Amino acid sequence: MIKVIKSRAEYETALAEIEILIDLDPKPKSAEAEQLELLTLLVENYEAKAFPKSLPDPVDAIQFRMEQQDLTPRSLVPYIGSRSKVSEVLSRKRPLTLSMIRALQDGLGIPARVLIQQSPIPEHEEEPDWSRFPIREMVARGWVQDSLEAVKGFFSQLPSPVQNAVLLRKTKHIRSARNMDSFALTAWVAHIITCANQIPDLAKYRVGSVNLNLMRELAKCSIQDDGPSAACRFLAKYGIPLIIEPHLPYTYLDGAAILVFSNRPIIGMTLRHDRLDNFWFTLMHELAHVALHSGQENTEFIDDLDIEANEDPKEREADELAGEALIPQSVWKTSPASRVPSPEAAQSLARKLEIHPAIAAGRMRYERKAFRLLNNLVGHREVRQHFPDIKWPD
Repeated sequence: MIKVIKSRAEYETALAEIEILIDLDPKPKSAEAEQLELLTLLVENYEAKAFPKSLPDPVDAIQFRMEQQDLTPRSLVPYIGSRSKVSEVLSRKRPLTLSMIRALQDGLGIPARVLIQQSPIPEHEEEPDWSRFPIREMVARGWVQDSLEAVKGFFSQLPSPVQNAVLLRKTKHIRSARNMDSFALTAWVAHIITCANQIPDLAKYRVGSVNLNLMRELAKCSIQDDGPSAACRFLAKYGIPLIIEPHLPYTYLDGAAILVFSNRPIIGMTLRHDRLDNFWFTLMHELAHVALHSGQENTEFIDDLDIEANEDPKEREADELAGEALIPQSVWKTSPASRVPSPEAAQSLARKLEIHPAIAAGRMRYERKAFRLLNNLVGHREVRQHFPDIKWPD
């Protein structure tokens, strides 16, 4: 019996039922389709109350505006007060005062509702609580043996100082409206880095090589019979490891751009949604972070792409570049696909751009917020099959 969701357990059960129904691809107006629609509304209602959408970090917002207007830290002195104060604010050692907030809002146009949040203060380095990592799941996946010492050894594979940065969770930029299990997320990131570092004879990465042209060339791999696998091979030629690993419980992520090494970006993906349109947009979104945000800070962009970017400037930038790489806005505006939600329009647009029709169909669904439209074109259950060595969750 479907009822209002009132607890985390009921919420998780509803999410599991939604995934099952999506995989069934129910016909419109069928009992399963009605059940899916009702469950989705109930989940959205619960999430709106339990996980209010967060605003971007104040320092991230300031740094983004600096990038937009080509400002230096010295340019902030009139708003913050002195060079030393600017340095302390940008390093999160000094909170913003009300006078600083007013000046930054008036002078740089950063909304006060963003600036009044408390920016996280750097944590003291201390040993993590090893018992809180998802040891049972890590054992089931063959990452560790069943002991705390084995968990410590798992993280010791990471090179220093990356090990401390990952373990102490100082570097994550998370796009999500849900409360992720930070210990499970840390374990997943560590596994992705370890797998990437074990790839033999990986090409040398050239800083700045990821741009719009490269991304558009990659998008053309989608029309190959083994498109997702071809994407891995394409990126390997440019020295970028793409690692596929299912998400751990209570992490809900689709992908991550791990930029903790200055000379080697790493892309991790979970294939949480086994659809071609989702695969290609997620991949392009993470590559957009590489193109736009490499070198700015050693960080990890952790993305649940079910969540809109809203007021997060870096996520908006990545969404826009990913969309432009797959379907240029100039082409979209003049395409029948932007006006007529038909399979023929999707296929025509795909042929013009030499991309898979699933990508065109996914864009048409997103623009109309009609996620049951063109269900037979978006490539349900057509991605994980290209990675047969991975044990997929039931």
